[in-house]
Amino acid sequence: MSTTRTAAELDQEASVRRVLEDFYRDGRPPWDSGITPPELVALIEAPDAPAPGRVLELGCGTGTNAVYLARHGWQVTAVDLVERAVRRAREKADAAGADVTVLCADATRLDEVGVPGPYDLFFDLSCYCGIPPHRRDAYAAGLTERAAPGARLLLFGYGPGAFDDTWSGVTADELTARFSGWRLTDVTPGTNPVPTFWFTLRRATDAA
Repeated sequence: MSTTRTAAELDQEASVRRVLEDFYRDGRPPWDSGITPPELVALIEAPDAPAPGRVLELGCGTGTNAVYLARHGWQVTAVDLVERAVRRAREKADAAGADVTVLCADATRLDEVGVPGPYDLFFDLSCYCGIPPHRRDAYAAGLTERAAPGARLLLFGYGPGAFDDTWSGVTADELTARFSGWRLTDVTPGTNPVPTFWFTLRRATDAA
């Protein structure tokens, strides 16, 4: 039974990778608009914006938001699962003269790449909601391990039922359950035709 489950999980991971690779091979994925979301701009440029520090972007795509963050004084590391996206992100950062470290990596296996942290900010534009459920605890643990006290996570995700499968999507209850030591401080509905949300989480300031 365990072997069958493991095989199914591996198949699910491989399927997600293929879908993402196909999107970047065939053109621009719908989430990679080339425009920095106003929700991220509002956080970074608000009068009470956090002081620039270290940021890790999960699922950076072609690097639009990584470049934006670097231009606003942040020390940026960005990861993506798809090599084609990583190459484009590096090219975009070089063309912009932005100091960004872009790595080809699985956001649920951060121990395999050089991203030790600590980070003051994590940004995720629809990465988590597409991660197979059996890898989501590893994602949360990886961020928690690398979070500075008081760190923020700004995460955009599709709600359950947005796609024709039984598992993709994310809810506030799930994030609260998975991110031990974090507090969900805001949930703002997105403006997409299907249910989407912007979630903000804060790491405890007394976290070890």
